[in-house]
Amino acid sequence: MKKFNIFLKKLLHFCFRCVKIVEVSLEAMEVNDLPNIKSAKKRVKVIQTKTLRNQMIKSAVKTYIKKFEAAAAAGDKAVAEPAFNLAVKKIDQAVSKGIMKKNTASRRKSRLALMLNKVGA
Repeated sequence: MKKFNIFLKKLLHFCFRCVKIVEVSLEAMEVNDLPNIKSAKKRVKVIQTKTLRNQMIKSAVKTYIKKFEAAAAAGDKAVAEPAFNLAVKKIDQAVSKGIMKKNTASRRKSRLALMLNKVGA
């Protein structure tokens, strides 16, 4: 399990260099009753990896939305528009990876667009 945790940290560091990786405690990654069957053990590892990836993408989406909201609250349309484009892009990426549903993404983008329009008014 220790080798897997080290491998996972290196893999995440390699794959997501530009994303700040939050230290994951090894206790949170450990599973108390590991299965005995080889394929089931592999599924546990794969699920852990995918869960971490999903958490990172969700976090990135939230971060870009917050950046846009801050720019919109400041009232500067020149800053808010590029932030809006980045937030929408991250939301679409989350949809393409299956992390967010289409309707949820559409609703969030619509709300962000309304905020952007209010900044211009």
